[in-house]
Amino acid sequence: MDLKDWKITFTPGWDKYFSKLDNNTQKLILKKLEQMAKPLNARKLHNSKYHIEEVGQYRIVFTENEINLEKQIFFIGDHKQYEKWYKSLF
Repeated sequence: MDLKDWKITFTPGWDKYFSKLDNNTQKLILKKLEQMAKPLNARKLHNSKYHIEEVGQYRIVFTENEINLEKQIFFIGDHKQYEKWYKSLF
């Protein structure tokens, strides 16, 4: 069975917290984003459209479009920043 790569796209403002991280942490997260281009099972955020990937203490929040094989990144940051982002949805 041939598993196709997913396209990774970014929403405006996704890097609000990411851009403030040190270079080593950014590289670690970018490596995870490369891995996310492969099919993988991510944890779903409660009863929403969002999925979560964890990289140490950091969170990547994204949606999946299975028809277009696209993962759209909404947020990357640490756990406290993630809580702020999550609360801002409501």
